[in-house]
Amino acid sequence: MKNAALRLLPLALLFGVLAVAGSALSPQSASSSSPIGNKILAHKLAVELGKEPARAKEMPVSSGVMYTLYEKAGVLDQRAAQNPAAMRALGRINHHDGGISNPDTEGCQNEFHGHGMTNTRVNQDCSLRRQAEETIQINPRNERNIIAGQNDSRIGYNHCGYDWSFDGGNRWGDQVPPFWQFVLLDGHTADACSDPTLAWDSRGNAYSGGVFFDINSGANAVLVMKSNAGNGGSFYHSPDPTGGFQEYRDTPVGVIANDDGELFANDKELMTADAHVSSPKRDNVYMTWTRFTADNHSPIYFSQSTDGGAHWSAPIEISGSNASICPLGGGPCNDDQGSDPVVGPDGTVYVAFSNGNVPGAGIEQVLFVKCPASADCSNAASWTPPAKVGDMISTHPVGPPSQNGCPNRQCLPPNGYRAPDETTVTTSVDRNGKLFVSWADHRNNTNPNCELGAPGGGSPPCDHDIHYAYSTNGGSTWSATKTITPRSRLGETAQWQPWSEVTNDGSRLWVAFYDRHYGNCETTGCNDITAAEIRNPATPNPTIDYTRVTTASMPNLTPANNPVQAGFLGDYMWLDTDSHGDAHIVWADTRPIRGTSPEEDVYYAEVDRGHGHGGH
Repeated sequence: MKNAALRLLPLALLFGVLAVAGSALSPQSASSSSPIGNKILAHKLAVELGKEPARAKEMPVSSGVMYTLYEKAGVLDQRAAQNPAAMRALGRINHHDGGISNPDTEGCQNEFHGHGMTNTRVNQDCSLRRQAEETIQINPRNERNIIAGQNDSRIGYNHCGYDWSFDGGNRWGDQVPPFWQFVLLDGHTADACSDPTLAWDSRGNAYSGGVFFDINSGANAVLVMKSNAGNGGSFYHSPDPTGGFQEYRDTPVGVIANDDGELFANDKELMTADAHVSSPKRDNVYMTWTRFTADNHSPIYFSQSTDGGAHWSAPIEISGSNASICPLGGGPCNDDQGSDPVVGPDGTVYVAFSNGNVPGAGIEQVLFVKCPASADCSNAASWTPPAKVGDMISTHPVGPPSQNGCPNRQCLPPNGYRAPDETTVTTSVDRNGKLFVSWADHRNNTNPNCELGAPGGGSPPCDHDIHYAYSTNGGSTWSATKTITPRSRLGETAQWQPWSEVTNDGSRLWVAFYDRHYGNCETTGCNDITAAEIRNPATPNPTIDYTRVTTASMPNLTPANNPVQAGFLGDYMWLDTDSHGDAHIVWADTRPIRGTSPEEDVYYAEVDRGHGHGGH
């Protein structure tokens, strides 16, 4: 069946995909002349281009959406025109540079090897279009069956691509799933898709989703497709089982949200399914997302499906109110971003997210809510008030408008990549109900030249770190925040954009992240992927070992060497764990396999438990 699906792969390129993201509606008139039809998104673009001010504590829109807006506004074309040498280099084929190896891989294959690791290319698009912002999920009924996803530009703008493997990640096929026939409220199909998300239920059904939007109007939606058990994510179709021949139908899609853009812009959605056989809510599918509103706020919303993704409950706000932890605004915790839902073994739904309803520039926090297994989660009253997990001190620099690398957005110089900590909050739960939340922030930095307000947009070293906290009582209280990447272990260097997952037995918490502590990367901007294996993570004194996942450092993307992809690694990478306690990781990799200029593709690696070491 896999080979048949691959032969049909070019047909998938005929289908479209859609996307949506968030912003805050500006009362200013500048956005009225914007090429972006959604007023909220037009304001977000204007802020990042330095044409409108941001409201204090205004949350950023996701990177996948922003780079679609950049393309529509002609920003990427302008960069390309200013850097003709880089564009010529991107089009040059050089089989001696990087080479093409591993003929066993489907499509446009490549592997990198080094220090006991193998990095396998996941996306099989052979063009030089960008693939970044990744997710990965292992089939609970067959761990050799893995699905992945990424933001994908092979058919223009920013779209969503999805990938599958039936042999444990050695070979991959990929596709653009059939979302594009869905008609938005403006009467058009969508122009773009962002924030890919995936889930498996307990029976081996796979689900894919994204946020979809139109460029010239405000229409936007959050949608889901299904891949029935046995298909293994090799193609997606309508989740509606009525009418027969489900696998051959692209309509109707699963619709979580569908808006016209005057009141809402949906962004940063993530999905999970109850894959616990003994759960009373077995195979329910859940989605949380950020809903940017016209009053400049961005609460977290929730919807659920109890029939395999075919129908979804009305969206409800779940980020709630708690005056003791959200003093700005009088109690509502409604300046949010980056929610991540998980399901406990008893069917309880847990969600962590970032929040800005606290005073101080760059001072934010990580919050947590849950819906008990005995409650109807489609009822807002079923959700607990938000509790505080820990502080998020996001005081890293914002580049000035004149800076080509990261104008008007937070970054970690010398990298120009958008680096919003708000989109990397990760939630996981073990079989005993112990909860773990990870995130990144700038609390340990001591270099004044890598802080908000630093002259010229800042300079390294930037001591950005990864942290986590745990709860052994269902999220009622949380441990002190623990730093995974302390200066004593990894130096005065930047680690950012983490993702984490606890093993089922709770003995290990795996956390993967972008890392500049190897070689001279802190000053040149090259970077690697590191995996931290935290043993006994729900104890006061865990043991942390590190594995260098990438076989060699990835070059920095700059406007000078890749003007159309510079500044974007996505808003998240991803990690999943298997029943053996090993970690499976996907990330955006900038090493070239054709030509000499760096460009982004998705790579995968499996890291065995016990592989790492205590130092670097």
